[in-house]
Amino acid sequence: MAGVIKTKRSLIFVCFIGIFIFSFVGILALAQQKGEWPCFHGIDRTNKSKETGLLKKWPENGPEQLWTVSGLGKGYSSMSIAGGYLYTAGMIEKQTYVFAFDLSGKQVWKKQNGTSWQTTMSHARAYTGSRSTPTYNDGIVYHLSDLGLLSALNIKTGKEIWVLELRQEFDAEIPEYGYSESVFIEGERLYCNPAGNKGFMICLDKKSGDLIWASTEIPGTVGFSSPVIGEFAGFRQLINLSSNCVYGVDTKTGTLLWSVEYENQRSNNCPDPIFHDGFVFASSGYGRGSILIKLTSSGDAVIPETVWHTDLMDNLHGGVILHDGYLYGSGHNERGWFCLDFKTGKQMWKERGGMGSLIYADGMFYCLGERGMMNLVKATPEKYEAVSSFQVPNGGVGMHWAHPVVCGGRLYVRHEDKLFAYDIQGI
Repeated sequence: MAGVIKTKRSLIFVCFIGIFIFSFVGILALAQQKGEWPCFHGIDRTNKSKETGLLKKWPENGPEQLWTVSGLGKGYSSMSIAGGYLYTAGMIEKQTYVFAFDLSGKQVWKKQNGTSWQTTMSHARAYTGSRSTPTYNDGIVYHLSDLGLLSALNIKTGKEIWVLELRQEFDAEIPEYGYSESVFIEGERLYCNPAGNKGFMICLDKKSGDLIWASTEIPGTVGFSSPVIGEFAGFRQLINLSSNCVYGVDTKTGTLLWSVEYENQRSNNCPDPIFHDGFVFASSGYGRGSILIKLTSSGDAVIPETVWHTDLMDNLHGGVILHDGYLYGSGHNERGWFCLDFKTGKQMWKERGGMGSLIYADGMFYCLGERGMMNLVKATPEKYEAVSSFQVPNGGVGMHWAHPVVCGGRLYVRHEDKLFAYDIQGI
């Protein structure tokens, strides 16, 4: 009998250690390395840089410009930085290319990744170009082209390791504006959304591209946003938006755990959702506004409940950041910049102006207006306070819609054909 009890205790101990190791590995997987920004909005998808010691005020004409890269073509792809290189993507002569540069701005390689998305719709012709930001992981950079070609590339040479045609494999139509998602990787798994009949969301082995699971339960079509990840009620969830809902799936199996109807007038939810402390926030343009969802559990079921909805901060595609209990972002068209209380949706402040994108670092927001004005704004709910600003040069035609990046003491801003690097490290 004593032997049986001892064996049971040993099994319990082993299980405990296993759970601890799994949790620890999960934490390590989301640990941001200094001087790296390996994927769109950072490895934890919060769009909050861990950089410190940055300038709190810029010279009158802006921070020192270190270098400019030209030749990126058209597109709205942002930048990822890891493994000693910077990665982005662009459209040249109707072809999609992935680029790698060293940190002095010298091109290391460029690799074609399929044909670019084109349209004959007059209202959308200005929107052509690459959208997805490359994702770096363990010496490989992954990129989803606007027509659904998912490639894994060697970071030193750009050579293909594997490639998968998502539309063909999962019976998917070309999205209205092409694929815009930046794929998410955790551990050995890669997650993305073909939005096809044979797989709306899929999970792949990152090393081989082999399918692990495909979920067909998610309502709607592609939503253009990129997934975030979070733990709730014993489930590790991928949380994202389709064209008409906010949803969560089990990372292990792809099972749809919950969904909430959420659709705007154009059926194109673009901003990433935010998960925090059992709550999910989503925002969308074209009259949809913002919503906060509370998750509860009953047995194996996850139950969503809408806490609040507001027309404020109807973010189109510039992104929203949660910082110290408050939400920061811009509204659609000329509605300007907002700060809302996360738990209540109450407006804390509003600043007039157009829409734009932003990133947080070292107590400040770097707010890029769609016409190229970059503002350095204090991260406080008390009032909107811009302490410095400068005009980003044009790199082509169209709006400044590529999201800025703060990494390694630098501010990176892309506009169409050009990428600008600025020194924002304090003394």
